Amino acid sequence: MTATLDEQEKKEIRQVFDKAVNMSAPTLTKWLQTEESKSVGQTKEGSKESIGHQSGKRIIDILQKKVGELTESDYEHMQKVVGYVKRHSAQRPEHVANSDWAYSLKNWGHDPEK
Repeated sequence: MTATLDEQEKKEIRQVFDKAVNMSAPTLTKWLQTEESKSVGQTKEGSKESIGHQSGKRIIDILQKKVGELTESDYEHMQKVVGYVKRHSAQRPEHVANSDWAYSLKNWGHDPEK
């Protein structure tokens, strides 16, 4: 994202983000501490933590901020989260409960069983 977002764009991004992320900060925090959460996702070379797990921590930070405290980088991450949830949700398997697919989505703040 290179251009500065105007207030309407920020509002729209936040609305879509709030629909995609259906887990609260405390719920997501608790989830990220589980072995199931840590068992899924791709890691970047040299990292022990998956990209999704890192994203979950960033989502918690975003959820805890007031709208006026959000940075351009936060809005950029919010758009990334929305895109991931949309793409990953489209790949819904036959069995959702206790699946790596569901665990991965939860790392990104979206509980598909809600």
